[in-house]
Amino acid sequence: MVSADRPAHSVMPEARYEQLVQAVVDYAIYMLDPTGHVVSWNAGAQRIKGYAADEVIGRHFSLFFTDQDCAEGRPDRLLLQALAEGGAQDEGWRVRKDGTQFWALAALDVIRDEQGQVIGLAKVTRDITDRRESALQLDSMRAQLFQAQKLEALGQLSGGLAHDFNNLLTIILSSARLALNSQDPSRIRRLLGHVLDAGQRGTQLTQQLLSFARHRQLSVSRIAVASVVESTRGLMEHALPREIELLHQVQVDLPPIEVDAGQLQMVLLNLMFNARDAIQVQGRIRLVVEHIMLAGEVEGLQGQFVRFEVHDDGQGIDPHVLPRIFEPFFTTKPFGKGTGLGLSQAYGFARQSNGAIEVTSRLGEGTCISLYLPASPNDLHTEE
Repeated sequence: MVSADRPAHSVMPEARYEQLVQAVVDYAIYMLDPTGHVVSWNAGAQRIKGYAADEVIGRHFSLFFTDQDCAEGRPDRLLLQALAEGGAQDEGWRVRKDGTQFWALAALDVIRDEQGQVIGLAKVTRDITDRRESALQLDSMRAQLFQAQKLEALGQLSGGLAHDFNNLLTIILSSARLALNSQDPSRIRRLLGHVLDAGQRGTQLTQQLLSFARHRQLSVSRIAVASVVESTRGLMEHALPREIELLHQVQVDLPPIEVDAGQLQMVLLNLMFNARDAIQVQGRIRLVVEHIMLAGEVEGLQGQFVRFEVHDDGQGIDPHVLPRIFEPFFTTKPFGKGTGLGLSQAYGFARQSNGAIEVTSRLGEGTCISLYLPASPNDLHTEE
C-alpha cells in the first residue's frame, strides 16, 4: 500500500537497487555470506552460470570453480584474501551448470554494516572468454609476423654474412695449406693460431645468427641493454656495404629494461636497415643509447627511460610523407624492397612496452628515429 505522503510512482531505495541489479544481464552479481555461501542471485548470474536462484542460494561459491581449483584451495584463498584486505580480484576458468567452462574476470568485495562488522561479500563476475580468445589470436598473429620479419631480416643479412664467412674460410684454408708445407715450427704455430682465431670468429657469428633466428615464444623479461645492443651491432655490421660506417655510443651503467629481447633486437635492426637504405652511396649510421629523464615532453611520458637513437646522414624524409611512416604497409621503397611493416612493428612494440617512438628528419641532411623504453622499476635512481 502506498502512503499518502509519497507519490504513487515512488519506489523505496532498496527496491530501486534490487531492480537495477536484476536488470544487469552481462554481469553475474550476487552476495555471499562471510563463509562463502550464496545469499542472493541476479538475472546476469543465471544467464552466465546457468543456475536459477533456488538452485544455488545456500550453496558454497566453490561450486563455480573447476575441480583442480577446488583441490588447490583457490576459492578459500580468495575468500580469506577478501576478508583480510577488503577485496580480491581473480581471473580464470569457471564452470557452468551444464559443465562447460568460461574464462571469468571476478571481483570480491567485503560489505559491512553501520558498525563496521562484516555482513557479507559482493561478488561480480564477467564472462570474458571471447576477449581472451581474441587476445590469444592477436598474440599468435603478432608472433607469426615477428617470425616473418626475422626471416626477412636474415635475408637482408645473408649477403654480408656469406661474404664474411667466405673470408674466414679463406683464412682457415690458406693458413692450413701453408702450415702443411712449412718445416718451421714457430711459423706453423703462428699459422695454426690464425686458423683458430678465424674459427672462433665464425663460431661467434654462428651463435649470434642462431640466437636471433631461433623460433621461440615472445616473452617479456628483464634484460641488460648493452648486451642486446652489442649483439645487434654485430649482426648489422654484416649487412652494411663498405661505404657505410656504423658508429655506436652506449652509455655505461644503463639500467635494465623489461621487454622481449628478440623484439627489441628486431626493432633495432629494422631501424638500422631503414637508415642504410636512406644512404644512397656513402655515409654514416650512428646508434646512441642513453639513460634519460622525461617530464612529459615525449607523448606525455614521465620518469626514467632508456633512449635508443638511430641517426643517418641520408637523404631525409619528405615532410608530406613523415606523418605516415608508422602506418602498416606504407613504404617509400621500390616494389619488392620493403614490406612497410618494419616501422609499424617498431611503433607497436614501443606502445606495447609503455614507451614511445618519434622521428625527426630534414631533407638532404638525414633522419633520427628515437625509441624510448621505460627503465626497470627495480633499478630506478634519482638523478641530481
